Amino acid sequence: MTTAPARGGGNAIALLVIASCQLMVVLDITIVNIALPHIQSALNFSTTSLSWVVNAYTLTFGGLLLLGGRTGDILGRRRVFIFGVLLFVLASLLGGLSQNSGQLMAARSLQGVGGAIASPTALALITTTFTEGPARNRAFGVFAAVSAGGGAIGLLAGGVLVEWLNWRWVFFVNVPIGLLIALATPRVIKESERHPGHFDLAGALTATLGMVCLVYGFIRAAQDGWRDGFTIASFAAAVVLLSTFILVEQRSKQPITPLHMFADRNRAGTYGIMLSLAAAIFSMFFFLTLFVQNVLNFSPLQAGLAFLPVSAVIAVGAGLASQLLPKYGPKPFMVTGSILCAAGLSWLTQTDIHSTYLGSILGPMLIFSLGMGMNFVSVTLMAVSGVAPHETGAASALLNTTQQVGGSLGLSILVTVFGTASRNEAHNQIPQFLAQAGPLERAKFQQTGQLPPPWGDQVLTSGIATAFIVAAAFTVIAAIIALLAIQVRPADLERLQGGLGPGP
Repeated sequence: MTTAPARGGGNAIALLVIASCQLMVVLDITIVNIALPHIQSALNFSTTSLSWVVNAYTLTFGGLLLLGGRTGDILGRRRVFIFGVLLFVLASLLGGLSQNSGQLMAARSLQGVGGAIASPTALALITTTFTEGPARNRAFGVFAAVSAGGGAIGLLAGGVLVEWLNWRWVFFVNVPIGLLIALATPRVIKESERHPGHFDLAGALTATLGMVCLVYGFIRAAQDGWRDGFTIASFAAAVVLLSTFILVEQRSKQPITPLHMFADRNRAGTYGIMLSLAAAIFSMFFFLTLFVQNVLNFSPLQAGLAFLPVSAVIAVGAGLASQLLPKYGPKPFMVTGSILCAAGLSWLTQTDIHSTYLGSILGPMLIFSLGMGMNFVSVTLMAVSGVAPHETGAASALLNTTQQVGGSLGLSILVTVFGTASRNEAHNQIPQFLAQAGPLERAKFQQTGQLPPPWGDQVLTSGIATAFIVAAAFTVIAAIIALLAIQVRPADLERLQGGLGPGP
């Protein structure tokens, strides 16, 4: 077995390898967002089913994240890390080669599995590669910075790849990067000690499949209505699977989800806040990406640049909270941050076909981003505050899982709202279109069922604006939870005053 160098440049290269993996996994969410309109056109997705390009990844990633971390502990972190990276590479290659929507969604699901295996073991490898103290703290700082900056890099990289090559390259780009990571890992990272344990496969599968059924139920309802047989069956299956998941976790000696984490009022409230906020931010990116490219006619590169201020202002909000949180505690930042998010999304509900980026989109995005930055630091710290040292990793992973699941579930709910609102608007627009359209336009409409601009833009924009109403409601719920549930004890404040790490 090859071991990592004990000091010097070897550890720097090891950190580069670990951070590169995390960057690849994190940016894969935003890099694909920019390509969504092109994927929709190339593979004939409907606007509602297009959300599966995001959800197929985040559901498997979030649902299997805890199992991925446990697998590394039991089988050896380096070995599992390499397997996760190679699986991610294979899935990325398959995604780029996809010829229809089903193939792409299967590849995205497989990507999520690879990410769920690689990401938690990447973080855990830092503890086995770097000695406790300044070296490990710096490594954690780099890891956190990469996690925070991955979204911005993904937006820009996605714009460049789609603009200069095509949408398939947002998947192909992972292949050479992942192969280099897999080849370098045995040379610079030593294998961790194995810890005997139990694989909670029943818990992982029932949780993931239950969430898939729940999300599918909402998206199916958006397309075929609430009385559709498959819609009802999906919700029924979700109830059965998620109920089974809870029973499995209660009886398991080594549950994948430590349910006792929810017994603490502050921590349970923190998970609720993250669930609500993730639902809002995933949906904002999804719908605004469609709006700026389909209605404002931004190129992919322009769309990527348009969203860069979001990441910058999130960093500002996180920095502000990091500096002031030891003095004031997390609750003021959770409440204020959630209210700012609600204000930004409420402003976006006024979006229409006459909206401009500078006049109607940038302002609310910046307000929303400032609130998210305040929340990220506060929520992360509260999730691990008061947790026993041996459960800190589980508490942090559970927060990450909550973020992914909340984003998927929230997006599916808002896609349902979007689908209903856009259908209603289409019924209003069709008579106006038919009254003004020529024979060729009518024939094309009968063939495709889609209204051309400006009628189609009005349908899309109306659905998006309505979806933002519900997104704003999610952030109001987060503010209420923060106001009523979060009660920081003196011991918690002492932990916070002990020092803050880098924001997420």
